[in-house]
Amino acid sequence: MRGEIPMKKNRKNGIVLAFTTLLLLGTPTGALTGPQDRSSQTEEIEWTWEVRPSHTDPKLPNVLLLGDSITRNYYPEVQRELAATANVYLLATSASVGDPRLLRQLADYATAVPITFCVVHFNNGMHGWAYSEAEYRNSFPSLIAALHALASKAILVWATTTPVKVDSEPGPTNARIQARNSIAQSFVTADGIGVDDQHGLMAEHPDLYLDGVHYNEQGSNLQGMQAARTIRTLLLHSER
Repeated sequence: MRGEIPMKKNRKNGIVLAFTTLLLLGTPTGALTGPQDRSSQTEEIEWTWEVRPSHTDPKLPNVLLLGDSITRNYYPEVQRELAATANVYLLATSASVGDPRLLRQLADYATAVPITFCVVHFNNGMHGWAYSEAEYRNSFPSLIAALHALASKAILVWATTTPVKVDSEPGPTNARIQARNSIAQSFVTADGIGVDDQHGLMAEHPDLYLDGVHYNEQGSNLQGMQAARTIRTLLLHSER
């Protein structure tokens, strides 16, 4: 198993709430105070995608998956794997580390979904290529702080960003993904955050791409099964 623990889009039962916004490339959307006090470097299409369980069991812990379309695609498998273990929520967004909108979205989500999360599994690394690795490094601590604010009692676990099939300039390249994984690893290690090595898992399955970035159903299910194993182990630790 690749998940390291220290310590397709799927619409079912009418429980998906999706918002898609078309933006002009480079249109600023305001700024936040602090390290991310800058204009957003937006993509041609910007979106958020929220899923809440259609039925929650108050006796079960709540889990949040925070990510992008990669996470969105493996979320259904996580939900299936943890059906009797946790209430699993999804917040997926195209806003990236370095984009001030991401922190605002997390703050808005905390207001809209005022529940206690026991585990937050996070990564939204397949966006934000207009930001340099230096900007990614400078902004990553703000993401961790925002997650602690959103879920102060939760165990955090970071998922490594997966490889791409073909490098794309100025989009994602495997060299930049490796660099960002290394940057993120330094911060999550220092903060005592666990790691789900999704990059290592999918590097072993180059035959499972759906396109240059996303994985087919089999690949997404593999990702979801590993994420679910990681989360289940963390939940067991939290009960001790």
